[in-house]
Parts: sequence; structure tokens; C-alpha cells
Amino acid sequence: MTWRDRRLLELFGSEVPIVQAPMAGAQDAALAIAASQGGALGSIPCALLSVDAAREQAVRFRAACDGPLNLNFFCHAPPQRYDDRAWRHALQPYYDEFGVGFPATPPPLRKPFDEAMCALVEEVHPEVVSFHFGLPEEKLLQRVFDSGALILGCATSVAEAGWLAERDLDAIIAQGWEAGGHAGRFLAADPSSHMGTLALVPQVVDAVAVPVVAAGGIADARGIAAALILGASAVQIGTAYLVTPESRISDLHRRLLGTEAAETTVSTNLFTGRHARGLETRLTRDLGPTSAIVPPFPHGGDALAELRKVDPAAFANMWAGQAARLARADGAEALTRRLAIEALELLR
Repeated sequence: MTWRDRRLLELFGSEVPIVQAPMAGAQDAALAIAASQGGALGSIPCALLSVDAAREQAVRFRAACDGPLNLNFFCHAPPQRYDDRAWRHALQPYYDEFGVGFPATPPPLRKPFDEAMCALVEEVHPEVVSFHFGLPEEKLLQRVFDSGALILGCATSVAEAGWLAERDLDAIIAQGWEAGGHAGRFLAADPSSHMGTLALVPQVVDAVAVPVVAAGGIADARGIAAALILGASAVQIGTAYLVTPESRISDLHRRLLGTEAAETTVSTNLFTGRHARGLETRLTRDLGPTSAIVPPFPHGGDALAELRKVDPAAFANMWAGQAARLARADGAEALTRRLAIEALELLR
């Protein structure tokens, strides 16, 4: 038996309908390489990388495997100015408790796709380029099209999927509420309106003509089979890859993903200024998962930098989706192959 819907397999040139989710800060080329060797579309997140670092990651990938490469970029608009005094005041009791303060040097920020990264795409020619938080300005987007790359965008609603489809993307990622990490929302809407994957995927499939990649809460073969039955052409998997030895998460994060703590995730803006799903921590319990006084993305985490160092269990973001407890600690290549075989058996 083979995959019934082969549109994305033929577009990407991958063996199985699995996209290894790009996870900024949690992986490097090693994870993308191993997933690709298992037949998936390997992805490298570039939002936290310099141009030179992104180039080095792409070169590593090309040297290690022949599979298609996806480079992923953010498309947010950084704020020109903001007032973080209320946020610092809210954190002052923690500063006092641990004897730290606001960092003298702000931590590295997530950067949006720009001229320099566009030139890198033209240089390294990834087979796929995916965007989060909408799309870049039209002239940059056209240059990516002209490079020959396939372009994916992320939608958290049917309206966002329609907006992306109008711009002639090759495929659309339908990201459900269950997904770990940042929600890719880019059209104004209350975060509570974000649909779950089971409801979102078939509605996006019905609304657009291009292939759809289902994302969110998919960590085993049952999730893959369900998404494909709902009409998705492929799935994007992130949290299941976090527990592989190729991921770069902290020992604490890895350990917690194997415990009951992974059963409780929250969608929170406290760590970056935008909603992202991760493990519950002291910070989200004390202040609640959402606060209007957190500085805008990507500056929400600036004031937490020193606190993360002294007590990461309380103040570090540890992204995870709602299906984290379904993840099994295989190597990424073995995980990819096993998920594909088991999903085909279920679809049989």
C-alpha cells in the first residue's frame, strides 16, 4: 500500500508525508538531517540565526543527505517603541527573591525575514521555504518565488488560509490550537477563537485548492492517519521530535516531557509577547498564562533573561504541544520511519 494523496510527496520530493516542524532554539541541522534520512521534509528554523549561521546549517544539511530542505522564517513586524515598565514592576518580586535584575545585554531576539535572508535563500536554493506569522513584503516574496523554492504559509483559521491561498502559495499549514510553540496567527482575532486541528483541517481543505499540511497534536500514527483522512496531504510534527536525541532542548525540558508535567500545557504570551504553547511553570501559575502588560513580540522575554538563568524550571519557556505524552524517545530517523509504517497500517 502507498500514500493515497501524493501531491506533496511529489512537490517536495520526500518519501513520506511528514514535515519535521522547524523549532527555533530547540534544534539545529542534526534533527533536520535525521528526519530527512527517515523520509520526511527536514526543516531548519532561521528566526534565531544570523545569515552566516543559517548558511552553515544549510551546508551541513546538504553535505549529509540528499533529501529536500525547508528553511523557515518569521514575518513579524518588530515594534518601533514600547513601554515595559509595568512588566518589569510585575517581575520585581522575582528579581528581589533571586537577587537579579533586568539584563545589561538583552538576549538574542527572533528576527523577521529580510533582505539578507532573502539573499541567502537565493544562494542556497532550499527546495521549500516556509513562513510563520504571515508572509514577507511582496517584493521579497516574489524573489523567493523566483528562486524556484516552494512556499508554505501557516494558517490558524479558515480566513488566514484563504488569505494565503490568494497569494498563490504551494501549500498551506493548518495549525491547530494543540500545537506546541508559537501560534502562527497573523490576522487579528481573539486567541480563544483558535480552532483545534480536528475542526480546522477539513474546513481549510474545503476552502483552498492547494494541498494542506495538518499541524497540532499529532505525535503518533493515529494522529497522522486521522489528519490524512480529514483531507490533509501531509502532517507537520514538532513535539514528538523534541524527545529525540538530535534535539537541542535542555535536560530539564527533556526530562519533563517524559513525566505527567507534559500533560499540562498552556498557551501563554508571558515568555515572548505572543501566544505560544508550552509546559506550565511557576510564572504562568503565578501571573496567569496571559497578561496585557507583557511587551510586544519579540521583546516579551527580555526581562526574563536573568531569571531563566537562576531558575529555568520557573522562568524558561519549554514549548510542547498537547500530545507530548504520546511521544517516544526514538532517534529522529527511526521515529519518522516507524510513524510512516504504522500510519500506513492504520490507513490500510
